[in-house]
Amino acid sequence: MQHSRRQFLKQLSVMAGAMAVPDFLVSRKAFAEAGEGEWKISGSHWGAIRAKVLNGRITEIKPFEYDKYPTEMINGIKGLIYGESRIRYPMVRLDWLKKRQHSDKTQRGDNRFVRVSWDQALDLFYEELERIQTEFGPWALHTANVGWRSTGQFHSCGNHMIRAIGMHGNSVSTAGDYSTGAGQTILPYVLGSTEVYSQGTSWEIILKESENIIFWASDPVKNLQVGWNCETHEAYAYLEQLKQKIADNKINVISVDPVKTKTQNYLGCRQRYIHPQTDVPFMLAIAHTLYTENLYDKAFIEMYTVGFEKFVPYLLGETEDKVAKTPEWAEQICGISAEQIREFSRMLAGKRTQLIFGWSIQRQQHGEQPYWLGAVLAAMLGQIGLAGGGISYAHHYSSIGVPESGATMPGAFPSNLDEKQKPKYDNNDYQGYSAVIPVARATDSLLYAGETIDFNGKKVVYAPYKMAVFSGCNQWHRQSERNKMKQAFQKLETIISINYSWTATCRFSDIVLPACTPFERNDIDAYGSYSNRGVIAMQKLIEPLYESRSDFEIFKGLCQRFGKEQEYCRGMNEMQWVEKLYSDCRRENKAKKFEMPEFDEFWKKGYVLFPEGKPWVRHADFREDPELYALGTPSGFIEIFSNKIASFGYDDCKGHPMWFEKAERSHGGPKSDKFAFWLQSVHPDKRLHSQLCEAKALRETYAVQGREPLYMNPDDAKRLGIQDGDLVRVYNDRGQTLAGAVLSDNFPTGVVRLQEGAWYSPVDEKVGALDTYGDPNNVTLDIGTSRLAQAVCANTCLVNVEKFIGTAPSVNGFNGSIEVKV
Repeated sequence: MQHSRRQFLKQLSVMAGAMAVPDFLVSRKAFAEAGEGEWKISGSHWGAIRAKVLNGRITEIKPFEYDKYPTEMINGIKGLIYGESRIRYPMVRLDWLKKRQHSDKTQRGDNRFVRVSWDQALDLFYEELERIQTEFGPWALHTANVGWRSTGQFHSCGNHMIRAIGMHGNSVSTAGDYSTGAGQTILPYVLGSTEVYSQGTSWEIILKESENIIFWASDPVKNLQVGWNCETHEAYAYLEQLKQKIADNKINVISVDPVKTKTQNYLGCRQRYIHPQTDVPFMLAIAHTLYTENLYDKAFIEMYTVGFEKFVPYLLGETEDKVAKTPEWAEQICGISAEQIREFSRMLAGKRTQLIFGWSIQRQQHGEQPYWLGAVLAAMLGQIGLAGGGISYAHHYSSIGVPESGATMPGAFPSNLDEKQKPKYDNNDYQGYSAVIPVARATDSLLYAGETIDFNGKKVVYAPYKMAVFSGCNQWHRQSERNKMKQAFQKLETIISINYSWTATCRFSDIVLPACTPFERNDIDAYGSYSNRGVIAMQKLIEPLYESRSDFEIFKGLCQRFGKEQEYCRGMNEMQWVEKLYSDCRRENKAKKFEMPEFDEFWKKGYVLFPEGKPWVRHADFREDPELYALGTPSGFIEIFSNKIASFGYDDCKGHPMWFEKAERSHGGPKSDKFAFWLQSVHPDKRLHSQLCEAKALRETYAVQGREPLYMNPDDAKRLGIQDGDLVRVYNDRGQTLAGAVLSDNFPTGVVRLQEGAWYSPVDEKVGALDTYGDPNNVTLDIGTSRLAQAVCANTCLVNVEKFIGTAPSVNGFNGSIEVKV
């Protein structure tokens, strides 16, 4: 093992000099070289870094030496730490401080706050918890899902919030997430696991065995810049190899997408244009061709799937809508000619084909259907479980496809209560309301309190919760339809936010507590979310700025107010916890023959690396023996028809995948006569959702007149009198926002793009107010994908665009609060 590790490090050293950095990532020359000062190591979603600290201030940042494909996002770290958006002190909304739960909720969002001491802020926090639990009960408190949080296993903000508040009492929590809500709900019925967060077939095998690779609404070159844990960026080495194989005509790669993606432009691969939101008709026509031309794998269908015989009648038009799903039928919807559909189908069937899906197409109304149908196509091709074949839903995420080392990664601070611990208020009486709601329906729970909805085979009764706590979570980034949110938040009596930057969520809160950034505390993290390449020390780079505190200290202070401080922290401080997590990891890895140094040696060096794992094929064991390695579906097989889903009786998600028309769709679909453009709100290229949007220097590398860029086709712009760099208003019946026009042939006519995560910056707190920065969720649609998943469907969205005339209001979202003296 030690020999293997030395070989691995030796190879990395050679790679450092031999590998050219791809043009889609920043050149290492852009980063500062070592100089005077103390250099420390830390980790982030954007990669591991080394930072030079001089006189208590970070002066330079460069990538970790083993990261051969660093992203320029790390150039935003200093802006995150030292920017104007930092929350400096505990703050309380002016009218709430005067009247508490009886405050004028319509003032929420006016950004007027009063500075208070930490003792006063934590007292107010605790008093509100007491009031909610004694006057109402657990149904009235919402502990919000924390989303992406910051890296670090000990300082995971969600764990601290859930554990601390759980020691006080119970609350309403959420199910699912905004990224993959539809996919993670449907796929367990079809393939037996969520798939969206599962390790995929190794890139090494795909590059060797695949003859066709189909990137279906997937843009890994853009999205692999970030990872759930500290990102290694190892997957880019394989994309570099793929680019060369394409150039040498050794592999056929096609991007199925309405736009030319960053991945397509980098790889130089072909594009299969498709009208937005019409993937399902295209897929159905492919399935129809495979079936009628006898190109599908009958033996695989017979051996490994159930329900195909119930799907075929729908395909042939013998049931349901009585319409055969022929290429001619699909052509009228998806914009791909019937002959091109047939050619595409024959290509898939003729060679070893790896289907690689992104997450975007399940973030639309009926988003369950394209994922389900993708699995059906893969099954009809008969290559699931074969090297270089089958289907993946996650190769764009956290370097999935890089083999796992096999080493154990560090554990985390516990979110649950310890054995025999009881909360102060052990009340489980939710008075008929549900204790768990779908995360994307949190707004509806306030607006339609007491109503019952269907969700994944169950009934959910919306709890009219009175208080919400958001920790490291920017709810005003991820939830659709801002004006609807404003109305919903006016029903809350108390909102508490813990964060390090003054996000829109803080702006619409009542009590705001300043957390320190991950670079102002000590922690430990996995290096590589799936590859488990090593363990990174997150050394405190500087002391917490202003009056910020770690989540650990904040919630320890809260627990102190009801006598649970020692139980909460188990009698350990920050560094004792970090050392414990490392030592536990070291002990488990020693049993696996992965040697790790003592903690002091590790902390001084800053990292430990493990050798690369063995290449792996997803679903290979299932293919080898479907009975011994049965899937987690009710039948144990791939379910083309699901009796379980059919038993729910949902009219918008039935027993097999189907085409459902959208509430709004471009290119001749519903409402296209009123709104000219489909709005694509993708994961951003230079930040992680809303993280780093506050980093001014980084933001200025892409902003247009200080606004988020709106990408659009030059012909559309010419027709509307818009020139590159103009300010434009993007609007529909749900809201309006200002953005800066960027004209690009990457976007077809009728399609525009705003990257999600743009900070919501309304001119005022009123419903309908113009957003000044370019947040797409001013106009996105907030309905559930279906009664099955009730997930987000932001990509079902039509808008109009017009040139903005007059004096534009200034962007106000990055300035922090307006401090008021009382």
